[in-house]
Amino acid sequence: MSSGPLYLGFDLSTQQLKAIVIASDLVVISEAKVDFDADFGAKYGVRKGVRINEEEGEVFQPVAMWVEAVDLVLSRLRERGCPMGRIQGISGSGQQHSSVYWSGDAEAILKGLDPGRSLLEQLDARAFAFEFAPNWQDHSTQRECDDFDGHLGGPQKLADVSGSSAHHRFTGTQILRMRRRRPQVYDATARISLCSSFLASVFLGRIAPFDISDVTGMNLWDIGAETWNPALLALTAGGEEGGEAVAALRAKLGEVPTDGGVILGTVSPYFVERFGFSGTCRVTGFTGDNPATILSLPLRPLDAIVSLGTSSTFLMNTPNYRPDPSYHFMNHPTTRGHYMFMLCYKNGGLAREKVRDALPRPDESEKDPWATFNKAVLATPPLDSAPGDDSRPAKLGLYFPLPEIVPNVRAGTWRYTCDARDGSSLTEYPSPSPSSSSSPSSSQSWTPEADARIIVESQALSMRLRSQKLVSAIPAPGRPDLLLPAQPRRVYLVGGGSLNPAIARVFGDVLGGAEGVYRLDVGGNACALGGAYKALWACERSDSGQQQSFDELIGARWKEEGNVQKVDDGFRETEFGLYGGVLGAFEEMENRVLSVARN
Repeated sequence: MSSGPLYLGFDLSTQQLKAIVIASDLVVISEAKVDFDADFGAKYGVRKGVRINEEEGEVFQPVAMWVEAVDLVLSRLRERGCPMGRIQGISGSGQQHSSVYWSGDAEAILKGLDPGRSLLEQLDARAFAFEFAPNWQDHSTQRECDDFDGHLGGPQKLADVSGSSAHHRFTGTQILRMRRRRPQVYDATARISLCSSFLASVFLGRIAPFDISDVTGMNLWDIGAETWNPALLALTAGGEEGGEAVAALRAKLGEVPTDGGVILGTVSPYFVERFGFSGTCRVTGFTGDNPATILSLPLRPLDAIVSLGTSSTFLMNTPNYRPDPSYHFMNHPTTRGHYMFMLCYKNGGLAREKVRDALPRPDESEKDPWATFNKAVLATPPLDSAPGDDSRPAKLGLYFPLPEIVPNVRAGTWRYTCDARDGSSLTEYPSPSPSSSSSPSSSQSWTPEADARIIVESQALSMRLRSQKLVSAIPAPGRPDLLLPAQPRRVYLVGGGSLNPAIARVFGDVLGGAEGVYRLDVGGNACALGGAYKALWACERSDSGQQQSFDELIGARWKEEGNVQKVDDGFRETEFGLYGGVLGAFEEMENRVLSVARN
């Protein structure tokens, strides 16, 4: 092991707290994690990391669980022999949109942390106005979403200003609901943190500001003006622009540095004394999990990242700001003037698991729980159809065990068929009841095996539909004279689902990828690794005095070998054309479902 400086990155996600330590050459030195279900499930009453109030649509996590996890993950790092004293910079990521409500005593408690006692003993109920943090899966804020969408003149106007139309999970709607639903909590709140800035605050020993990228997931920040939007603050605070209520809310939110690599200060003495950190170790701003993902590799324009975790996300780096209510634009976490295009879906891995669980279980000798699912996906032709055969129309479906964000519909499953050649004749597939004497003919039957392929296609089709304005015709690899249809240059898969070869094949069929589909091989640590890279960049550009860009500094050290693995060829002309032919039908299916099941 070299003797140079190390950098620590965190990822505080729905189900885990991960920590990863890298050297200046980007080599991983050590890592550790805390699994909320396995380590704290019984203590905090969480399942898949969360608690649910189904009656009100609330999904939340105990803040105390996060606090306790910090001490535990650092203890595990130290037990693995990580040289904590060589860590010179800390950053990380947190699940986007989630909010923490600090009490008026929080600053003093953070400043005076006693290294002889645990964080949990000190950051107790006195430090927080509310013991829970709303999770991104929360869907309790439809009234507030309607208010946000209407306040500036419609969803497009809101997207023009803030980068997104209103969404249940976005922090602005959550704060507004907190003020209405729990006014005593809102009044007792001195400062509000995002999940990312909460974690930064713990390490800094004082309340940390929001990150310039993560703040754009709140529906409160004016991206063009680079400041809080006064009209949206007035809506949230329940007062007039320029009035006392708005001033009070702005004080709760704080000011936001526009430099994504700003050094916030040195690590709290608590971590120096308790875990052996150097007193000169610096803390830079923590960002959201999605922005951190695009920092886990040098992402070129026209490259796409598909994150296949509990939720599914589609990410691109672009210099073009073209907001639309159907997707998100956020500030790039390190490159001013660039933006992160994002699609985010609640029904990602959990929805695929539900379809998987409806299939026969694999044989006991089979260790892969996805074996039967994968076999069904690969054995089923695209759209489970035969173009030109009227008895085998294309199958399209929406599978939402949770209320969905994109499109904004209630929980449910919908199945449709259409002509595989051009998407015409879109028809809702009948759901026969046990008492019905009629049922679809055997040639049109919709089996659980078909569902396995259709759900993966559905998730990829939604991404293709909404990203098509950001991609363009692209030269074929090795053939600059041959232009391929508009598609991403490369598709990078990350998250648990990236390990699944059947999912990789379908995403390549649907999305294309002129240079192929690649798995970002970081062991599920993309967000934590992005945080570690951010810490390295922020510290070493400061030390050098050269103010190198993130892409310059990290790109010069990042090696494709060992970090990415090609898992699919990507663009296949026949399949890509087939899915393109039904894209309009897919959009029409969504619109029909929206007309009857909008949230």
